[in-house]
Amino acid sequence: MRCSRTDAYASCQLLKLRIPGVPVCCIRHHTFSIATMQKQTLAFQAEVAQLLKLVTHSLYSNPEIFLRELISNASDACDKLRFEALNNAALYETDADLKVRVSFDKAAKTLTITDNGIGLSQQEAIDNLGTIAKSGTRDFMDKLSGDQKNDAQLIGQFGVGFYSGFIVADKITVESRRAGLTKDQGVRWVSEGTGEFEVAEIERAERGTSITLHLKEDATEYLNAWKLKGVINKYSDHISLPILMEKEAWKEGENDQPGEMAKTGEWETVNQAAALWSRAKKDITQEQYDEFYKQISYDSNPPLASTHNRVEGSTEYTQLLFIPSRAPQDMFNRDKAAGVKLYVKRVFIMDDAQALMPTYLRFVKGVVDSSDLPLNVSRELLQESRAVKAIREGCTKRVLSMVEDLAANDADKFATFQTEFGAVLKEGLGEDFTNRERIAKLLRFASSTTDTTSVSLADYKSRMKDGQDAIYYITADTLAAAKSSPQLEIFRKKGIEVLLMVDRVDEWALNYLHDFDGTPLQSVAKGAVDLGKLQDEDEKKAAEEAQTQFKPILDRLKVALNDKASDVRATSRLVDSPACLVVQDGDMSTQLARMLKQAGQTVPEVKPILEVNAQHPLVKKLEASAAADNFDDLAHILFDQALLAEGGMPADPAAYVRRVNSLLI
Repeated sequence: MRCSRTDAYASCQLLKLRIPGVPVCCIRHHTFSIATMQKQTLAFQAEVAQLLKLVTHSLYSNPEIFLRELISNASDACDKLRFEALNNAALYETDADLKVRVSFDKAAKTLTITDNGIGLSQQEAIDNLGTIAKSGTRDFMDKLSGDQKNDAQLIGQFGVGFYSGFIVADKITVESRRAGLTKDQGVRWVSEGTGEFEVAEIERAERGTSITLHLKEDATEYLNAWKLKGVINKYSDHISLPILMEKEAWKEGENDQPGEMAKTGEWETVNQAAALWSRAKKDITQEQYDEFYKQISYDSNPPLASTHNRVEGSTEYTQLLFIPSRAPQDMFNRDKAAGVKLYVKRVFIMDDAQALMPTYLRFVKGVVDSSDLPLNVSRELLQESRAVKAIREGCTKRVLSMVEDLAANDADKFATFQTEFGAVLKEGLGEDFTNRERIAKLLRFASSTTDTTSVSLADYKSRMKDGQDAIYYITADTLAAAKSSPQLEIFRKKGIEVLLMVDRVDEWALNYLHDFDGTPLQSVAKGAVDLGKLQDEDEKKAAEEAQTQFKPILDRLKVALNDKASDVRATSRLVDSPACLVVQDGDMSTQLARMLKQAGQTVPEVKPILEVNAQHPLVKKLEASAAADNFDDLAHILFDQALLAEGGMPADPAAYVRRVNSLLI
């Protein structure tokens, strides 16, 4: 065998194949032509071998999911053929009626799932059935929780559904031919679920794939038509392709032998064979909706809410949309592909059609089936299509209507929605100008009068005091930090409610919501405090006098804190605290600046305003120390304490400690 570095070798190297009779150390320098080998034994990658062990030992409590996964794969193969055939009708060959067949042989103890979809070439069989590159195995294993019910859902989520066949089989044989290849370019893939598999060239007249499971002794219940039909009806009834099984009829026994069900040689469709969303709502049960949701979302829990509608007019489409009952772990990863499944006239086009749903509703699952889009629509064309824009607007309004219905009619479910998705919904304030008012009405917050995230802006307005002309709020990293903020002291003293906003998105989102129902929103940590009619004349006069009488000290503080504070002024907003930090109206808050820096973003320098309580003993001590050498140290301590009170950290913690220690000594 000659040494060289060719593309054929590169494929072997990437696949980490074990070639019989060739030492591993020699593989690096040799070429092997897979296409010309009649039969070969190859090694699973280590992660796939580990997965097989997990599947066969950890998911045994729900074995029937194997049939769900294999039928789903067969349906996907037919969808892929239909899509590729849009540009090449010859791929249908002489068999354009796509279908899935399920058959069993009691004598041989085998169960076979056959489709006439796109099929596999020999190399695709190796790539898809033997390596981690296509299976998502590592992610699957990382997510295993020990909860067998949830783990079974992960099988489909990470694309490793084929391996679930080993739950019930001790050997699997796959025979396939890819559409467009000749009959002598078929492939047979065989494995007993151990460390290796065999691949061989075969002749196969039919396009598509047959997966034959050699059942274990404890899985012979799947050699029963009634059992198989029950599993298919439970998990795969929504598959739009016909799922066929051989008919059976009762055959009387002869010579005193008992009768039995016998195959008639005819095939019958055992599922609805119609896409769930294309059927009338009155013909669909809630259980069927829930099961369909679980299939497309890989969620073991039923959805929180759903909507199923056919929209007619200038743009015609059907929407079947679901709000999950819990948020995915990566919900705040805005770069992750998300969106609903797109079909055109019941032909599958793509997963995660982002153009059909705004980013702030990326948690929504479901299907949109359009009658107007071309079958060869691309992601680029979706961005430019007027019909897509209409569908997007319609889907957005429908989802918001679902949430509004929960808010009006189901307090418990709406509370769940707020816990799981309330933060991401706020992104809509900046993304969706058209629906901003609807979104604002659906937002809920904690407040200075309640710790629960249950206060709406409308609730707040209904409780505003006479003479109050703004909705007051404060943003903070945590609820505890918000509640203890010095900025709340004057509001607490006067019994004025303040909304506590602690989601990371709040500061950004509120840049786009300046008022609610005609009442402005005002941050208590921005600008000079102005309580309008709620502040009596004596308080206003005292604040003005403090600013004048305290001016020499304020000027000294400005000089001492020139590198930290943009200004220093006396304030009436403080009652118990000596100082606090605020920023000018329209400026970035110190909290938002910290958050952006933590995210690795470059932000302009933010110099806050230091407001001091002229009546506080610490400030009076500062006034008495105006001529002392430690005035600057006291000034920095005052500033750093105000920074700590709002959740920040002194720029030089060690210097802060030294100053406090010297003051204590």
